[in-house]
Amino acid sequence: MQKYKQEFIEFMVKSNVLRFGEFVTKSGRQTPFFINTGNYTTGEQLEKLGEFYAQTIKERIGTEVDVLFGPAYKGIPLTVTTAIAMNKLYGTNVEYCSNRKEVKDHGEGGILLGAKLDNTKKVVIVEDVMTAGTSIYETAPILKAQGDVEICGLVISVDRM
Repeated sequence: MQKYKQEFIEFMVKSNVLRFGEFVTKSGRQTPFFINTGNYTTGEQLEKLGEFYAQTIKERIGTEVDVLFGPAYKGIPLTVTTAIAMNKLYGTNVEYCSNRKEVKDHGEGGILLGAKLDNTKKVVIVEDVMTAGTSIYETAPILKAQGDVEICGLVISVDRM
């Protein structure tokens, strides 16, 4: 296992994000571990988390990214902290965007908050845990409806598959 992956696992345990026991996932699957990224609650934890995500994006996808997209709700702080870390660590001034659970019908309205998307944008989806890929199947059409954006990657904390 790569060193940064081991460090990330230790970070999740220390932050009480990764717990062991008997759990049932949202999809009804039995699992011996549970991940709740909502337990990252301090500035120090969020800063470190963003650095892990930024490092992964740089190594796996590169820094030629325009927008980090985080599915509501946990994806919102993940994209914000990762955008900050990408700027701090690599000088990449990437935007963030997220969807709303419900379309906003006042003000600017719409389903998205943050960066405006169009076919010139290279987007990386930032998510916490993937079990069956449901959020990605729901997210891709939302992104494509904004102007056929280029989805150039997906970064997650844990892939249960």
